[in-house]
Amino acid sequence: MSVWLVPDCFQCPLRPLPGLCPPSDEQTVTIQDRKRGELPVPRGGVLIAQGENRDAIYTVLQGVLIRYRTLDDGRRQITNFLFPGNLVGLQAAFDEPFGHSVEALIPSRVCVFHRKDFTPLIAAHPRLGFDLVWMAAKEEAELEQHLVSLGQRNARERVTALAVWLLERAQATGLASDDNRFEFPMTQVQIADMMGLSHVHANRTLQSLRRDGIIDWRPGGLHIPDLDRASEFARLGPHLPKKSPYI
Repeated sequence: MSVWLVPDCFQCPLRPLPGLCPPSDEQTVTIQDRKRGELPVPRGGVLIAQGENRDAIYTVLQGVLIRYRTLDDGRRQITNFLFPGNLVGLQAAFDEPFGHSVEALIPSRVCVFHRKDFTPLIAAHPRLGFDLVWMAAKEEAELEQHLVSLGQRNARERVTALAVWLLERAQATGLASDDNRFEFPMTQVQIADMMGLSHVHANRTLQSLRRDGIIDWRPGGLHIPDLDRASEFARLGPHLPKKSPYI
């Protein structure tokens, strides 16, 4: 994968997305100065490999990526999904090897920063430092929700909770249609890897949820006929949307 030239950050595809809060014009000028290029990641392409050390940090511009950890015997646990606006590779800021891999679920594109550029970037705009903390706290809250699913929800509730979360993220980043459809090629194997289910159990769970009209999740995409009903079924509580910052 090769880094592309740096386009105008004022034309960034993230700026008009409904769930994101763009940086100020002054911040954008500084970000433009520190940005090192853009990198396309093809579907199935690995942006970060578990155990490696890099000096780059990325912002997702387009597409969806998965973060996962692999055990010595090859078993894999998907821990999160990365949508436009998400920061990738913050571990690099602390000069530590990555404890996970990041792979593109669909064709994606990321913005590239060098680790050494982050300190002067935040020094020039302390508000961006607060935004970094906010993004890290939000991701921690998402991981807590996934942990609750694995520990306390039954299989049908787990899969529904994941579906609702994915659709809401897709809506916030302009990837979902108005009728609650999100077209993306996630397989039953990947759903099982995320939810801690066997592949057979995941298949039966998806069929059961489809029959009951709660979610319709097929290899080509996801449809939730009634988002409120699905949220209530998964015991997710009220959804309080808040625009996310990005760098």
